[in-house]
Amino acid sequence: MKIHSILIIVAMTTLVSDVSANEDDRARDYLAGLNGYNKRAEHMNHLYYLKYWAYDTNLTEYNSQQLTEMKVQRSDFNKKEASEAAKFNISEMTNASLIRMIHKILDVGYSGYHDSDVLRKIAEIEAEMLNIYSTAKWCKTSTACHQLEPDLIEIFTNSRNYDELRDAWKGWRDVSGKMMRSKYQEMVTLMNMAIKAGGKYADMGAYYRSMYEDPEFENDVRKLFDQLAPLYDELHAFVRRKLRTHYGTKHFPSSGHIPAHLFGDMWAQSWSNLYDLLEPYPGKGSHNLTKAMIEQNYNVTHMFRVAEDFFVSLGMKPMPGSFWTNSQLVKPEDREVVCGGEAVDMFNGTDFRIRMCTTVTEADLKTIHHEMGHIQYYLEYNHQPFLFRNIPNQGFDEAVADIVTLSFLTPEHLQLMGLIQELPNGTEGDINLLMQMALESVAFLPWGYLVDQWRWSVFRGETSPSNYNKAWWDLRCKYQGISPPVARSEQDFDPGAKAHIADNTQYMGYFVSSLLQFQFHHALCQLMNNTRPLHRCDIYNSKTAGDRLKSVLQMGASENWGEALFKLTKGTIGETRKLSAAPIVAYFEPLRIWLKEENRKANETATWDKNSCPPSSFVTVLSGAPSLAASGFFTNLLLASIVLSLATIL
Repeated sequence: MKIHSILIIVAMTTLVSDVSANEDDRARDYLAGLNGYNKRAEHMNHLYYLKYWAYDTNLTEYNSQQLTEMKVQRSDFNKKEASEAAKFNISEMTNASLIRMIHKILDVGYSGYHDSDVLRKIAEIEAEMLNIYSTAKWCKTSTACHQLEPDLIEIFTNSRNYDELRDAWKGWRDVSGKMMRSKYQEMVTLMNMAIKAGGKYADMGAYYRSMYEDPEFENDVRKLFDQLAPLYDELHAFVRRKLRTHYGTKHFPSSGHIPAHLFGDMWAQSWSNLYDLLEPYPGKGSHNLTKAMIEQNYNVTHMFRVAEDFFVSLGMKPMPGSFWTNSQLVKPEDREVVCGGEAVDMFNGTDFRIRMCTTVTEADLKTIHHEMGHIQYYLEYNHQPFLFRNIPNQGFDEAVADIVTLSFLTPEHLQLMGLIQELPNGTEGDINLLMQMALESVAFLPWGYLVDQWRWSVFRGETSPSNYNKAWWDLRCKYQGISPPVARSEQDFDPGAKAHIADNTQYMGYFVSSLLQFQFHHALCQLMNNTRPLHRCDIYNSKTAGDRLKSVLQMGASENWGEALFKLTKGTIGETRKLSAAPIVAYFEPLRIWLKEENRKANETATWDKNSCPPSSFVTVLSGAPSLAASGFFTNLLLASIVLSLATIL
């Protein structure tokens, strides 16, 4: 009897094993056959990115229509393949990689919606908003019109004129975000309708967050931001005092906020252009890379070769020949293009490109290193099947792209490049260096955090269309400690003045990358036995660091990002599968201590009113006119105009 039972169990086990093997084999054949899913999807995406590239590098109505149709075709493709993938019984599969791939095919987002006309409309709206953003021009006078790049960027980089900066700040928002408000509202409605129809996600924000494969992700990033806030608050207080001295107290609200147009950046996300006003110890290790590059006759190609050399020194791949022939490295003079830097995998296995409107500046040298970091990711995971030729999460991609910046901006590396002659020595030089880095990395943190806080709130319905702009400024006032230089209303749409809202690119990945890049840097510097302070570590020429980095990039999206992070940090004191604020806090700790003491000596409180914006920040607009409920300047302006009108009539 016992033997009989054992035979039955063995037979059943064998049957289950055969069923699992059969299901795995069916899935494997579907995915990797001669004309399997991976081949079909690669071909479809190659066709898509050809249209995508054609439009971004030549903003014509024809190219826009072509891209829209290709988006619909790709959505139809994804929908059809999801139907095929749904035929597999995943519960009977055992191979983890195959299961992961089938799940990825099934999760098509709003592309699974049954009505292609709705999907076409979404694509059309996205194209229209991007076109508004990319072609917008602010005309100060009838003969002086300015695009964002390079004109308005140059104004924010170089001007210290309060009124000129205010006018440019407002002018850009008038011709960009304000013009797409109704389109954005319609896009949100259609996207939510389409994603909810699938029954898996409550709204589009939930879908975007699902890409992090962690149900606690939203709570985790909130806790991480809270850990970073004290560092930012000290920097904010120091900068506020310096700007108040430069521009005059009359321009600064008593609430402690800083006017948003004074940071040398259109969005107040980077404060690097303020360094000349903020330098802790004048002349101690300071540098002007833009000036040095111009003096040394750098051109655009040279800048890209410098970035390429950094990656090659780590044992990574040089740019393929097609990169140099197919990329758009400078702005064409004969057509409108999208100028924001972007790296593109054309999905044919050999064609990888960057689109930029490069000028010889320090900012663009940083961007080049960043975008080439994306290309390195594409090159390293190029051997993976299509579904894994991707990133484990958006933050990973951005962190890899940014990690080299932490090395190439060290004085040691700049001296090696010949861009500075002497190394800064002592505490004063280090504080200056850390200040320069903080004006980029620390200043960015609340901005990187809040953009998608706003977007997720919109998709959830917590922020209604009637409250779009006020909710935006509530977040900026609370987290960044900045306020609008002119009163805003719900006729404005200031989120749309940022490209990532206009083209619906998710932003939380940039906040995640702000932490991950320091985790990566901390781990790689340990692995190469670095003996310098973390902020002076340069991984250039380290094959040890390069090998560890490549091993992670080669994983692509084949495993959860926590496993990729563990692989990179394994064997270091920062070994982990979770995001951590500890490395970035440690990196800037000497600066935080210095800032705290400077703020104490100046009796500058490291805070602001985090519950509300200054009273005159927002005005209620009805039928195109300010309401009598408006406060401050706008109330007085309205009353004055009424009095003047009555006087004219009488």
